[in-house]
Amino acid sequence: MLYLDGSVAGPEHGFLADRADLLCLLAVMAVTFALMLHRRCRAALLRAGDGLVNLLAAPLVLALLVLVALRAVLPEAPWIGLALLEGLLVGVPLALLLCLWGRALGAAPIDRSVPEVFIGSALGAAVCFLVAALPVDGATLLLYALPLGSAWGLRALAALADADPAGGRASAGGEGAAGETAGAAGSSDAPDDEASKLSGRILAGTVVFGLATGAIEAMTARAQAASHTSLSVTFILFVLYCVAALQLYGARPLSLGTRAVLPSGSGQETGPLGGAYRLAVLLMVGGFIAVPLLERVGVAGVAVVLAGYLGVFSVLVSLFLVMGRIAGRDATASIARGFAALFAGEILGVLVGAGALAAFGGAGAAPVLVTLAGVAALYAYLFLFTDRDMAALSVVVSRTDRFEEACALIAASAKLSKRESEILPLALRGRTAERIAGEFFISKNTVDTHLRRIYAKCGVHTRQELIDLGERTERELHERN
Repeated sequence: MLYLDGSVAGPEHGFLADRADLLCLLAVMAVTFALMLHRRCRAALLRAGDGLVNLLAAPLVLALLVLVALRAVLPEAPWIGLALLEGLLVGVPLALLLCLWGRALGAAPIDRSVPEVFIGSALGAAVCFLVAALPVDGATLLLYALPLGSAWGLRALAALADADPAGGRASAGGEGAAGETAGAAGSSDAPDDEASKLSGRILAGTVVFGLATGAIEAMTARAQAASHTSLSVTFILFVLYCVAALQLYGARPLSLGTRAVLPSGSGQETGPLGGAYRLAVLLMVGGFIAVPLLERVGVAGVAVVLAGYLGVFSVLVSLFLVMGRIAGRDATASIARGFAALFAGEILGVLVGAGALAAFGGAGAAPVLVTLAGVAALYAYLFLFTDRDMAALSVVVSRTDRFEEACALIAASAKLSKRESEILPLALRGRTAERIAGEFFISKNTVDTHLRRIYAKCGVHTRQELIDLGERTERELHERN
């Protein structure tokens, strides 16, 4: 939210200078997310992120303030140099914080982490709205303190998990997951195939939504009027959207028994997350339609579009967490993969917008960009990741819940240790010892030792016998339900 509708240079510097901060920031964050997908790089980056959190993200806040001071003291400094410096000093820490939140949310049951995404988003937007509405020059500098609150929240969650591992966050063999890499689509290959297809469709839709938003961001760089009013409209609409989305989860969205993805009634096809997705796209597309009307009352019409994009953004973050769980992946890697796709699409959209501005001029490019972004958003919703896919996702999540319940039951009955309970779901899915070792950053010999102990405690002798035990337990749970 720090970079929505912002620019650091006047129009006389040209489009690229006007949006250089956003482009460099997104590029550096996308590269950081891509590096997070490699296990060795992920381990080093997460250690760096933990160090940043231990310092309450103070280096990031200091970097933001130093960059503001440099622009004030050196107004003639090369804009590209400052933009690159900002991308490195700010983009890497912001990407690390987002990945750490992915790790923290991924350790919670999906039915709790998804509402948490909307609650946290509403809180951030409310703070941004209050600051943007202040009639004081330079009040937006207060937003640079937000990373302090983010790091404090991560530390508080870590302390809570250490004090009470079973109290609300998922623990080994506990509710919803078995550690960071817990969760799986099932013990056969078919659910994996279905989850992979859904994951691909979600990522494709993510890129296109990013493209649509980038095109709108290109247009906001030339919007000269009512900037503060537009930002205030964006943030308050997004807060209202989050409140409406949370209403889909009932009066107490974080209470036990609340279903975040699955349909709450027998006659429904999709659950609350599907409704939130539909509502976000409706707000985004409604913004495209309302652009000419809002311009007449002094409010940039893209304010509504950006509010809808933030809604889609929150839904996508939730989907990244869900896909990480049902595919049995590290939630950090799933979040990194999703954000890399989103920001790559947004970079492409900004560059496409730059081309439209150069070809048609400022005023002439606006209808072209609005049409392009609107068509892209509708295409993503109607053809890439649709309501039918959301219904299919509900089926996979239901299967995953049953699999995780079976894992928890086996772990409790066999009295497995925490690490053994974390390895059990991966073993039931037929993962090799080498791949399990890579997931947990431990040696293959250590994994083999844990597997031998799991076999002994479960009363089996081979991996296939363990898989058969898992399938029998799943069938019994299905028949019982």
